[in-house]
Amino acid sequence: MACKALGQVLVPLVPVVAMTLALSTATTPVRASSGRSKALHVTKECSEYLGAAGQFCTITSSNLARIKAGSRVYYDQPAGIPAGLLDSNIVLDAGNGNRALGRCTVDLATGLGVCTFSDGTGKLAGFTARVEVSPPADEQDDWHWEGTYNFDSVD
Repeated sequence: MACKALGQVLVPLVPVVAMTLALSTATTPVRASSGRSKALHVTKECSEYLGAAGQFCTITSSNLARIKAGSRVYYDQPAGIPAGLLDSNIVLDAGNGNRALGRCTVDLATGLGVCTFSDGTGKLAGFTARVEVSPPADEQDDWHWEGTYNFDSVD
């Protein structure tokens, strides 16, 4: 009886598993790295970000010329889901169609976290990065991203 019940649960999953396997074996673009990773240092102020989806922080400095002061980081999900975290897809909008796509997870109690970027458009096409997030040290300071970046080309 238990085997029959298990079969009734598993049989409907067969098409889903087959589709997942078929999609996961599809061809993907070949990425060629343009070189070693380089240091990335970014500061941002978040007076316009109150934790709601769609709000943003503004870049105040960056050592990467393609990410200029005034660029914005938009957060797609609200803070607090899951409780105690900001865990959100992000779009770094550097203007004129130059955007990087990523994800940030930040502990709301400590302000510490990590953001990763997986690709972009315009001058940020092929942009990949991993940065550690740290909060302002005082009221005069900004949020900090410290990490590495690279540009990959899609062949």
